[in-house]
Amino acid sequence: MGDQGPENTIRERVGNRRDRYRLYVLLDLNRLLFTVTVAVGIFVCFLLLGAVSPFRRFMLNMAPTRYMFQALVGALITGVTLVVTITQLVLSQELGPIGAQRERMSDSMSFRGDVEDIFGSVSPPEPESFLQALIDNTREKAETFEQAIGDHPNSELTERVTRLTDDIAANANIVIDELEDRNFGEYAVVKSALDYNYSWKIYQARRIRAEYSDEFTEEQHRALIELLHILSFFGPAREYIKSLYFQWALVDLSRNIIYTTIPALVVTGSMALYLRPTMFAGTTLGIDNLVWVVSIGVTAGLFPFLLLSAYILRLATITQHTLAIGSFILRSSERSSEIKWE
Repeated sequence: MGDQGPENTIRERVGNRRDRYRLYVLLDLNRLLFTVTVAVGIFVCFLLLGAVSPFRRFMLNMAPTRYMFQALVGALITGVTLVVTITQLVLSQELGPIGAQRERMSDSMSFRGDVEDIFGSVSPPEPESFLQALIDNTREKAETFEQAIGDHPNSELTERVTRLTDDIAANANIVIDELEDRNFGEYAVVKSALDYNYSWKIYQARRIRAEYSDEFTEEQHRALIELLHILSFFGPAREYIKSLYFQWALVDLSRNIIYTTIPALVVTGSMALYLRPTMFAGTTLGIDNLVWVVSIGVTAGLFPFLLLSAYILRLATITQHTLAIGSFILRSSERSSEIKWE
């Protein structure tokens, strides 16, 4: 069996250019820039529709704008209620009796203690530095395992161990560089964690242990077990940091929606109360001024919803790419034709 597996980084594992562009929009693009871009597109669509004669006459004669802005006011108030609910959900994770908080603390310290037993030193307190140290230690353990194999008489074994070590080292170098000078709260930290394809590396190491364990010395077997242990720590560490990022992003989302909802309510409420078809006479660039004003008002009313959609799209995409923990590989783009089993 070969060990030529899928690519390591999440962008490399995506198939064609269209999917990579879609992934960039869903994950990498700044959420505010994403929201503004979509809002501009919606504004242009309403503006162009208002420039068409039948639609313009309908708006001037039937005056549907009041009903539109009344609906937007109700939707914005409902949206604020949704934001409060989201915030309460996030805060509920932080609230609880002292026994539950002590258990959380105990679990956290226990995990750090297990990791530090392999590190041989105190682990960094920052999430991004902790990931860097964890990934760097996987590279060191892989190199230690390769050195322990040394000049093993089984050339197929040494070749596979070398490929595994090279794969871990190459992936580790990329991710460690990505995490350099990053701060927790940035999406870049989670993106770097997604770029470390630890599931495939666990599979490779376990296959080597299953097929060649009888040929290992005690030192070689111990080196492989340590490599598997450090790789297995990355899964829960990534999930925990991902959950912290989700809470951070949801709090950030709640704050930003409230910031944008207040001016949106002022704009849509004013439109519902005061706008009349006879107002804003004249044209600009060949389009009625009323169409310009209505298009701006509708876009402002939709902006908080667009911001909510931008955040949810990113969080949902991250969740889809990290549904499984451990050596499970769900997505076809992350699989390899070389996977075999008895």
